[in-house]
Amino acid sequence: MKVKKSSRKSDLVSIVVPVLNESENLAELYRQLNTILAELSYKFEILFVDDGSTDSTYRLLEGLRRKDERVKAVSFSRNFGHQAALTAGLQLARGNAVIMMDGDLQHPPALIPSLLKEWEAGFPIVYTVRKETQGESFFKKAASRMFYRLLNSFSDTPVHQAAADFRLLDRKVVASLNTFQERDRLLRGLISWVGFPSKSLVYTAEARAAGKSKYTLRKMVKLAIDGITSFSTAPLHLVTYVGFVVCLISFMYGLYSLYAFFFTGLTVPGWTSLLITVLFLGGVQLISIGIMGEYLIRVYNESKGRPLYIIKDSLGVSIPRSRT
Repeated sequence: MKVKKSSRKSDLVSIVVPVLNESENLAELYRQLNTILAELSYKFEILFVDDGSTDSTYRLLEGLRRKDERVKAVSFSRNFGHQAALTAGLQLARGNAVIMMDGDLQHPPALIPSLLKEWEAGFPIVYTVRKETQGESFFKKAASRMFYRLLNSFSDTPVHQAAADFRLLDRKVVASLNTFQERDRLLRGLISWVGFPSKSLVYTAEARAAGKSKYTLRKMVKLAIDGITSFSTAPLHLVTYVGFVVCLISFMYGLYSLYAFFFTGLTVPGWTSLLITVLFLGGVQLISIGIMGEYLIRVYNESKGRPLYIIKDSLGVSIPRSRT
């Protein structure tokens, strides 16, 4: 698909950075951002979204704001999650383009000029793909590959396996995403779903400069479940297929039992076959109920209509009344 080039040098670009207990990384992140942005002719705003930090993160943001008016921030009343923080950034950013990046320095600010260059070439979505992540454990790599294989197998919306949340979005893409009301969201999937032309850039993610990853195993599992259930009903269909297969196996076993009773006389009851059958059917039923429960949980959460996040404080950001 051809994209239309345009001159954008006078446009405002928003950089959205969700942070959670990143006090050790903020000074270096700001230094690198300031160095890169000074070489570009755009106007910038740097919007930090504090996702309920319990350290000195927000106090440091107040200090950055005092010396640089481009720095803006909002603070959540508690931890609402990385996807909620990114969503808040998209809803509050004012730029003609919005660049999302994490605050742990694994998303290199040096890549920002390349993102803007592709945007200038006319691509409304410019996303980054990790070639590798230094210091990442084998378990995390394997779990990530497994998740994306499952997601892309079940879903009609393909998501690149190594794609990161480090990306640039044109204002029209952001406007489309801001109309979405769902709570359990995977932004990488939603951005693919809106369907605008996109361009990828490859980069190598450095190890965290300081601190520990905030994505625990529990959070990664929840994100995986949210992604699969948000973009696919295949698990529900799979339950139906499994049910038919189990019924077929049970019917065939019933025919075998009748044959053994009438023609072979080998009908001595055995606890092994009985135990295996009961455990197999019980396991299938529990898995089926669990899958249906995951979808029901999401219907329940949506029906409550609670806000995706609550803002406690802000620096230089005009907060719509509905967002507070």
